[in-house]
Amino acid sequence: MAKELTHFINGAHVQGKSGRFLDVTNPNTGEITARTPLATTAELRGAVDAAQKAFPEWAATNPQRRARVMFEFKRLLEANMNELAEMLSSEHGKVIADSKGDVQRGLEVIEFACGIPHLLKGEFTEGAGPGIDMYSMRQPLGVVAGITPFNFPAMIPMWMFGVAIACGNTFICKPSEKDPSVPLRLAELMMEAGAPAGVLNVVNGDKEAVDAILTDPTIQAVSFVGSSNIAEYVYATGAAHGKRVQAMGGAKNHAIIMPDADMDQVVNDLIGAGYGSAGERCMAISVAVPVGEQTAEKLVEKLVPRVQALKVGISTAADSDYGPLVSKAHMDKVSAYIDTGVKEGAELLVDGRGFKLQGYENGFFLGGSLFDKVTPEMQTYTEEIFGPVLQIVRAKDFDEAAALPTKHQYGNGVAIFTRDGDAARSFASRVQVGMVGINVPIPVPLAYHTFGGWKRSAFGDTNQHGPEGVKFWTRVKTVTSRWPTGLKEDSSFVIPTMK
Repeated sequence: MAKELTHFINGAHVQGKSGRFLDVTNPNTGEITARTPLATTAELRGAVDAAQKAFPEWAATNPQRRARVMFEFKRLLEANMNELAEMLSSEHGKVIADSKGDVQRGLEVIEFACGIPHLLKGEFTEGAGPGIDMYSMRQPLGVVAGITPFNFPAMIPMWMFGVAIACGNTFICKPSEKDPSVPLRLAELMMEAGAPAGVLNVVNGDKEAVDAILTDPTIQAVSFVGSSNIAEYVYATGAAHGKRVQAMGGAKNHAIIMPDADMDQVVNDLIGAGYGSAGERCMAISVAVPVGEQTAEKLVEKLVPRVQALKVGISTAADSDYGPLVSKAHMDKVSAYIDTGVKEGAELLVDGRGFKLQGYENGFFLGGSLFDKVTPEMQTYTEEIFGPVLQIVRAKDFDEAAALPTKHQYGNGVAIFTRDGDAARSFASRVQVGMVGINVPIPVPLAYHTFGGWKRSAFGDTNQHGPEGVKFWTRVKTVTSRWPTGLKEDSSFVIPTMK
C-alpha cells in the first residue's frame, strides 16, 4: 500500500486534513508509491502562523549564528547525499548521478549562504553633512514562500530557502506534488542543523495552496519556478496582493553552431545538454542552429548515430544516459509534441516514441528524438517541449542564427560554439537572453553569481540566489544620524547635502 506523506510545520510532520490527495509514482515502474496530501487554505495558514511566531527570534539571531546553522546543514547534506539522491530518483526518475548533481547545485547555494555575515553588511558614509553620518542595513522581510517545480526537487528549494533563511526570514516551501519527499527530508535536516521550529515549513498542495500563498497578507515575498503561464499568474496575483515576487518560467534554449566549431565537441555537448535528465531541465538545449548548409549536414551526420545510441534505462542503472519522464501524463504530452512536429512538416530523423524497456514496460520512458528542418513558425519550435527532443533549425548565416533566440518568446539561456572570439563577443553582447554560454552548452551560473532569464522566462527584476537573492529576500533601511553636542543650536529642516 502506498504511504501517506505529510506536511512539515513548526518542526514536525503533520498529517493532511483535507482528505484530498494526489498520487506519487515511481516513473521507472509506473507504480504508485505514495500519496501527497493537498493542503487547505486553513492548513497553509497554520504554517504561516508557525513561521510568523518563529520570525522575531530568528531575525534577531546574529548573522554569524545563522551562518553556523548553514554550515551544519551543508555537512548534513554531504553526509546524506546518497539517501537524498536515491529518494529523488525514485520519484522523479532522473539517474542517480544526475540526482546527486541536483542536490549538489543546491548545496552550493547553501555554501554561498554560509557567507551571510559579509553579504548583509551595509554601507556607511561619515560626514554626509555637518556632524551627520549615514548608514544602511539590510533587514529580513518576515514570512516568505517558495513554489518549486518537479524537475529539481532538491536544487530549487535550496536556491530559495537557503538564502532566504540565512537572511533571517522564515520560509514556507510548496513543492511539486509529483516528488515532495526530498523537500520534506530537507526540512528535517534543517531542523537537525539547528534551525528553530517554524523557520522552514513544507506545505504540500495544488492550486488552492498556491492561491493561499499568493493572497495571504502575512507572506511578504514569493519565489516561483515552473511554466511561463503559471509564472505570469503567480507574478500578477502576488504583486496585486502587495508581495515581492520573482517568477521563473519556461525556456527554449538555442545552441548556435558556427562553421569553425569543433563538431565532435558540439555533438558531445548537445547529447548531454539536450537529452540529460530526459530533457526535463529549464536549461536543456532544445534547439540546435547550425550556420550554413555544410555545417548542418556535418552536424546531422554525427548527431544521428549518437541519438540512436542513447542508453535509456532505469534511474538506478549506472550505464543509463537518462531515465524515465516524471509521469505518464508528461510522457504523453511530449509524445504529442513529436506527433505535432511530424504533422507540421519537420523531418523526424530519430523517433523515440513507443520505446519500451524490457521488464519495465509500465515505466514512463521515451527514446531520444531528433528533428531536422524545423522552422520558427512551427508550434513545436515556439513552445517548450520539456522532453528528450532536440530540434535542428538551419540558418543561412550568423545574423539569421543570432536573431532566433532574440526573437523567441523565451529568453532563458543560449550557447554559441565557435573559435571566433569576435563572433562570440558580438553574440554575447547582442543576444536578448539572460544567460549565455560560449562553448559551454548549459550556461548556469554558479551560486555566487545569479540565475535568471529574460522575456517570458522570468517575471520580476530580481534573479535567483547569489547577491540578487540577498537583495530579493531583504529590505534596505537607511539611517541618517546626528548626535547633540550639548550646545544650543538652531534646528535645520534642510535635507543634508555635501557642503
